[in-house]
Amino acid sequence: MRDTGTMSESRRQIPFVKMHGAGNDFVVVDCLKGDPVDDWSGFARHALDRHFGVGGDQLLLVRPARDAGADFFMGILNADGSSAEMCGNGIRAFLKYVRDRGLTDRDEIRVDTLAGTVRPRWLGDGRVEIDMTRPVLEPRKIPVELAGDAPLVDAPLEVDGESLRICAVSMGNPHCVIFVDDPESFPVERVGPRIEHHPAFPQRTNVEFVGVRSRTRLTPRTWERGAGETLACGSGACAVGVAAVLSGRADRELEIELRGGAISIRWPDDDGPVWMTGPADSVFEGELWYP
Repeated sequence: MRDTGTMSESRRQIPFVKMHGAGNDFVVVDCLKGDPVDDWSGFARHALDRHFGVGGDQLLLVRPARDAGADFFMGILNADGSSAEMCGNGIRAFLKYVRDRGLTDRDEIRVDTLAGTVRPRWLGDGRVEIDMTRPVLEPRKIPVELAGDAPLVDAPLEVDGESLRICAVSMGNPHCVIFVDDPESFPVERVGPRIEHHPAFPQRTNVEFVGVRSRTRLTPRTWERGAGETLACGSGACAVGVAAVLSGRADRELEIELRGGAISIRWPDDDGPVWMTGPADSVFEGELWYP
């Protein structure tokens, strides 16, 4: 992607790959040989802008592992320039990226993130399975500041004078899950940012508005912290599955039908990890001018 206008000598061309997982889209930059950008927050806002940049929900940075137990480190920045701890769809795209670039030839790798180490496994045909680790349900660790013992299931939350029933889950990043009759008609654009910035969530939160179609099929809409509504959220799909099981609404093997595609979720038992399986796709690659 080249700007045809006159370029200042100070501007640089940053190679990138555009990818997506079930419609949750990313700009991926290789930083294994060093950071080509000093201000990643500013670069994220520029690159992820859908009018003046490449466009995307998150920026993914491929970096060397921080410890001997991992193969790579994945940095994540949102469209508003803020940092994120975890991105389930991003982890799938990350594995496809490093395999496509010949950075690994293994089907399973260990990826370090701000939320811990995650192990994605290549299944073939563009599909990836991930051990998303055990969900965090203790309120202070999510974090959420609401009264009650763990887990917080259908707990009341006052939003603009209305009492909503929420489930709070962390999959390495905070999620607020709300079950509604019809996600398509629910005012996600109005309520989503109110909950994202609600005082009960000191680190802000992702929000999922979920319809229950059967005990094995859920249809959420996702308001992502720092990105707004997105077509998919992998960690959010995991949080939805956990909340549905804990509240007795669904079985432990689920199909989560996101706006951008379907993701399979398994949570075999309360003390074990959540397993997620879904697609990863490359869209195009290019170079982006950046000052």
